[in-house]
Amino acid sequence: MLDDRKTTILKKVVAEHIETGQPVGSSHVVRDGAIDVSPATVRADMATLEREGYLTHPHTSAGRVPTDLGYRFFVDHLDETSALGRDGERRVDQFFAAAHGELERMLRDTSQLLASLTDYAAVVVAPTHETLTVCSVLVTRLAEQAGLLLVVLSNGAIDKYGIELAPSVTDAVVESANAALREQLIGTTVGQTPLRLPPDAPELAALLGVCGQAMAGSTMARPEPNDVYVGGTARMAEQFEAVNTVREVLSILEQSLVVVSLLSDALTREHSVAIGGETGVASLAECSIVVAPYTVGNEVVGAIGVLGPTRMNYAHALAAVAVVSQRLGRQLSAG
Repeated sequence: MLDDRKTTILKKVVAEHIETGQPVGSSHVVRDGAIDVSPATVRADMATLEREGYLTHPHTSAGRVPTDLGYRFFVDHLDETSALGRDGERRVDQFFAAAHGELERMLRDTSQLLASLTDYAAVVVAPTHETLTVCSVLVTRLAEQAGLLLVVLSNGAIDKYGIELAPSVTDAVVESANAALREQLIGTTVGQTPLRLPPDAPELAALLGVCGQAMAGSTMARPEPNDVYVGGTARMAEQFEAVNTVREVLSILEQSLVVVSLLSDALTREHSVAIGGETGVASLAECSIVVAPYTVGNEVVGAIGVLGPTRMNYAHALAAVAVVSQRLGRQLSAG
């Protein structure tokens, strides 16, 4: 445990390094008067913090920079999560007030929103369909032998399937199919049971069979489970000076399974922030991830997060991820 003075010094070093990206010397720590001791005393305390693993220093500078342990202490001892700010909250309100339509587009646009709020790369993991239920279903005729099957899911997604109508299918058969689909599908888990086909109504059975085949064999307008939507990669690239680091981070963001694993691992830990080596990926040693789940009907269905340098503005990133995840969950719950 650190005493109060060393805690204050460490927080000051981390906060200034986050702001400037430069090593922090003792003169900068005492400059604002928050620490009423001499620079020599601060240097001694900074040396102690370095021996204990919280700080390190570049060999060309007398100043210190935080280690992963230093950032972890800083994040765990944030006085409070900062508010997103009036402008940020207004942008979030405007975005979700206008966010309608297919789930895939909403998730992609949400990643762009989060990236613009934080200036880091933002990732949104799509909900898995195994736990979703059908809220509404409709077959409609588009032309004499062409129809459209719409299935509305509990997360707000709308699955669309083009179907072919046999010449013998009348409007009455279409209405009967709608009644049968509502009876059999609403409230069931997606893909839970095959459709029951009435043996005494061949036209209706044929139409239901076409609908069942369409749902089983098509993924139109449906994100695949664990699809990842990434926004702000250009913003993120500007945060790193080393070209190799940028290349490695971009490579990671192109690997959906790795990104899903990173966010899932972070969610299963005690912390919503993974710093440097805590990510478990060597090429992300200079990066941190801030993550939060989003829920539909009190059930966790996906995750969002931001990926940036270890010297990210953690308080702002935590606030942005928290607000956007909550609003996304509410939007999907409302359908």
